[in-house]
Amino acid sequence: MPLGRELPQLLKQRLFYKGRKFNFEVNRLRLPNKSEGEWECIRHPGGALAVPVTPEGKLVLVRQYRFAVQGRVLEFPAGTVEPNEEPLETIQREIEEETGYHAQKWDQLGEFFLAPGYSDEIIYAYLARGLQKLETPPKQDVDEDIETVLFTPEELEKAILAGERIDAKSITSFFLARPFLV
Repeated sequence: MPLGRELPQLLKQRLFYKGRKFNFEVNRLRLPNKSEGEWECIRHPGGALAVPVTPEGKLVLVRQYRFAVQGRVLEFPAGTVEPNEEPLETIQREIEEETGYHAQKWDQLGEFFLAPGYSDEIIYAYLARGLQKLETPPKQDVDEDIETVLFTPEELEKAILAGERIDAKSITSFFLARPFLV
């Protein structure tokens, strides 16, 4: 097999941290060129995201405080896939909890790695249509600080291009959904 086509050989794997949402490990690898090194990796069960569209064509997003960046970030509703849960189940639950909307129609937009340089997390993106506002306001998790906001597709695209603080999974999913937005 030509150099570059072989996969590195795993020599040692160490779990450094086991958390609620992800694990952190350090792996010692031997590359096909015989050099050795250590690579860190976040192991994550995956996440599901919705691009929710109201009957009027508005996009439903959340502005959420994120400790890692010490500020609020504009995002589409999303959540971590729980054990024994399908990604569609995850996002159907999360959209109600985070936004107070229920969707009648779900279309899969695709899936993608979030940050393959250091994590195996996959995002499963969906288009959520036929939204109905729930009669009872959503009960947010105690560790969430979320505000629901509505944008037209044009407003969101302008915010992205202007450099507003928007996360990569939401930008990617917006462009996956763009052909379906009127």
